[in-house]
Amino acid sequence: MNSPDPNIHNTPGALKALQDDIYRDKILRARHMTSVERLEQVFSQSAIQFGMMLSGAMYRLNTTDTALGWQEVRRWLTRLDRVHDHGNYTIEKPTES
Repeated sequence: MNSPDPNIHNTPGALKALQDDIYRDKILRARHMTSVERLEQVFSQSAIQFGMMLSGAMYRLNTTDTALGWQEVRRWLTRLDRVHDHGNYTIEKPTES
């Protein structure tokens, strides 16, 4: 007897419905947050992102020395700043001609 696949990832329609539900929940939660709660979320997400960057830098350097890791993260961010300052990277949409 064939039963439906219990793994939602193997059923595109069910996976899409789950993704839509998760997205909707996130939007509704954000709409009910105060400005202070949103700001706290920004700092929380930033801390998580910096931790991921540090982990990536340490992995790339094959080290457990966090000082070296932070030095590499600083180098990456400085490089991004230079690229942005030269106009090669921007977060603004291009103007239509």
